[in-house]
Amino acid sequence: MEKPVIEISQLYKKYKTADDFSVNNISLEIAENEIFGILGPNGAGKTTLISMLCGLIKPTSGTYKISGLSPKIDRVAIQKQIGIVPQEYALYPTLTAKENLMFLGSLYGLKHNDLRKKIADALEKVGLTNFAGKEIGHFSGGMKRRCNLISGILHNPKVLFLDEPTVGVDVQSRNVIIEYLQELNRKGTTIIYTSHHLSEAEDFCTRIAIIDQGRIFAIGSPKELIAQTENAKNLEDVFIALTGKELRDAV
Repeated sequence: MEKPVIEISQLYKKYKTADDFSVNNISLEIAENEIFGILGPNGAGKTTLISMLCGLIKPTSGTYKISGLSPKIDRVAIQKQIGIVPQEYALYPTLTAKENLMFLGSLYGLKHNDLRKKIADALEKVGLTNFAGKEIGHFSGGMKRRCNLISGILHNPKVLFLDEPTVGVDVQSRNVIIEYLQELNRKGTTIIYTSHHLSEAEDFCTRIAIIDQGRIFAIGSPKELIAQTENAKNLEDVFIALTGKELRDAV
């Protein structure tokens, strides 16, 4: 494996009102330029793990580093190196696509002319050039997802965190998003990705960790995981074999 860009050691997270740990003794290394999938049922701990790595919540115990930097010492430096595309839209519905991206890009300290060019190029790549002046509130789900993605990569992050980046979109939008992410990865961006689209993850990810109850149950490339699991024909078979068929409804 290439040099790790993310190093996680014995990471735990337990919320104050919870009986169990949401993340339970996870240790993991993710190499530079990987497309790394974190997959699991509802409530498995995926979003909690990513939220800790993004600095949005603090671990109960354990450590992690990004590009060799510790959040306890180098929090600001880490924030400059990562991009975050949350499952919920991080956009203002009454602003246009361009206005949203200009505002969000300015928060990274990007210069006006450079930012305008980056936004124009990105909108073209995801097919939104003709809608740059339209309010986000009038966009379809797929259009919002594509614009949401742009908002997380304007500063050219070294590591990009994606929480369900294609949920609720049409096939065409999903293809555009995946192709754009693959292009970013080829240019050197490490991608950390969660999704319930297992066939998408099977094709998209270079390696995958399947987690449940806050623990890692398996880790490897999609082909390795399928080969290691008896009677598995695809990643969905692996997922069911490891996490079971029990429903994970919660309120």
